Amino acid sequence: MSQAEATTRDTTEARPRTMAAKIGSVMQSQGALVMLVVVCLMATLRYEAFLTSENLLNVLRQNSMVGLIALGMTFVILTGGIDLSVGSLLALAGVVAAYLVPYGVFVAVLGAVAATTLLGLVNGVIIAKAKIPPFIVTLGMMIAARGLVLAITDEKSVRIERTFADFIYWGRGLIGDFLPVPVLILLLAFAVGWVVLNYTRFGRHVYALGDNDEAARLLGLNISRTTIGVYAISGALAGLAGVILAARLGAGNSVEGAGVELGAIAAVVVGGTLLTGGQGNVLSTLVGVLLLGVIFNLFNLEGQISPWWQPVLRGVILLVVVVIQNRLTKLK
Repeated sequence: MSQAEATTRDTTEARPRTMAAKIGSVMQSQGALVMLVVVCLMATLRYEAFLTSENLLNVLRQNSMVGLIALGMTFVILTGGIDLSVGSLLALAGVVAAYLVPYGVFVAVLGAVAATTLLGLVNGVIIAKAKIPPFIVTLGMMIAARGLVLAITDEKSVRIERTFADFIYWGRGLIGDFLPVPVLILLLAFAVGWVVLNYTRFGRHVYALGDNDEAARLLGLNISRTTIGVYAISGALAGLAGVILAARLGAGNSVEGAGVELGAIAAVVVGGTLLTGGQGNVLSTLVGVLLLGVIFNLFNLEGQISPWWQPVLRGVILLVVVVIQNRLTKLK
């Protein structure tokens, strides 16, 4: 066989592999968006109530807290880490806000977010300086924060009086009699997160750390600062979600947020962000949040499916997506 014939054969064989890799890349990054469109079309054909403004806004409102936590989780997972403490931090923030609301809305919101940001910083410092795996550190913080909030409340809810209408507005208010305040906060948070990841040095460092931490260190990047920063962001957004939830419920509840970290991780992974870090973005996470939110909304519209099956479905979706991601990564 001549050299020209061998080259032609190699090129012919490589072309299908290149095409498959391109398809795999597109599906990995845009697969959730495609699924969201398909699910919405199917829901529109089956349920008349699906496309009503009341139902769509309800989906957005119900998933705004998980969306905020998923945004913070995106920063963490992009570095190759994980944060299991966000559910406990959400509950802690709600209780702190409920205790502080008599001193004013600003004090309640700032105090609650500051408390969870501080605990997020503790997570980051231990992970960065002590070199302990994120799973272990955040698991410990999850247990400790939950125990703390149960201790300071004596396992009771902290009621927020209706007279504190300015605070309750954070969870139940409307902008222009149409847009729920939690949805506006969610959209603003994702817009800021998108700018930070795409147009700041910190964002570039986040991707570099997740792609290859050793290479990032050799390039002179401050790995510790970036690690501490992403866990502080995760803690702050969990705190903000806790404030919104407390405002919506009219109480700080010590048992809220159990399992929310799993929903947030599922949304991030379903959106296309790799658990190994280095690849993904906040917009894909938003799509993941909406996709899971719409799926569970269809459960409610169907009316014949027990809510106890929702965690089962969430777990199955997460496992399936992780397997598909692994296959697509190998294909690429």
